[in-house]
Amino acid sequence: MSMTYVSDFIEYLQFEKRYSLNTVQAYTRDLEQFFLYLSTTYSITDVLSVSHIQVRSWLAEFREQGITARSVNRKISTLKSFYKFLLKKGVIKSSPMAKIISPKNTKRLPAFVNEKNMEHLMNVVEFSHDFKGLTDRLIIELFYQTGMRRAELLGLKLLDLSISQRTVKVLGKGNKERILPLQVELIQLIENYIQERNSHILEPHPYLLIRENGKPLYPKYIDLVVRTYLSMSTTLEKRSPHVLRHTFATHLLNQGADLNAVKELLGHANLTATQIYTHNTIDKLKEIHKKAHPKA
Repeated sequence: MSMTYVSDFIEYLQFEKRYSLNTVQAYTRDLEQFFLYLSTTYSITDVLSVSHIQVRSWLAEFREQGITARSVNRKISTLKSFYKFLLKKGVIKSSPMAKIISPKNTKRLPAFVNEKNMEHLMNVVEFSHDFKGLTDRLIIELFYQTGMRRAELLGLKLLDLSISQRTVKVLGKGNKERILPLQVELIQLIENYIQERNSHILEPHPYLLIRENGKPLYPKYIDLVVRTYLSMSTTLEKRSPHVLRHTFATHLLNQGADLNAVKELLGHANLTATQIYTHNTIDKLKEIHKKAHPKA
């Protein structure tokens, strides 16, 4: 019975809330883990029999394993959404999540590549002169110059580009579209890439970025490219596409960009998500103050 409600909930996330595939998969895993725990620990298979006691017990297991507060909070969020859905459908009269308090997240500052190292990557590090090198270069440039997410880059289609207006349309979280500006040099790189791309296409398809065999890119390919090239310019432990997104936002704010404008470029739903980058701007201001003020 419980898994029927889970299936209904997942369909609701997919088709009504229009959550991304990654988010839906995360919710599905959380709920499968939860109901497996209920079944094996308490022999509970009915969603109506769950109380806050079982929920707390499940969450306590994660804390004992050293799972971060952020990860525990995501699982709490999953359960809260699930039981809110059941309340809305009239399946339950009260939620076992009403007595669950989320642990405080420790502030995790975003890792980013400093401007000097990023300049080294863009101007000194050599990309191979074949089609793969051209593809790799465009991947790095798109991440750094637009701040788009990995899933957004993988979803880019030729029709999303407007060469004349120097813009690209991306499909973000919740299937929300936004328009991002492209600099002249990036437009030229894209035009060169499309010319080369067309000679590698085996079967016509709409996606902009492809491999040498003419097939679309995939997540692990992107991750490997970013990790390889970031390793040539930074000693950061984390070297992912999201680090380039953090770098994009941090560099914009350090150069005086408006916080609301950066929010729109990143596709954040609210300013809270964007404000994590302001600490870097404050550090920059402190540095400027120290160098310029006579009393510093």
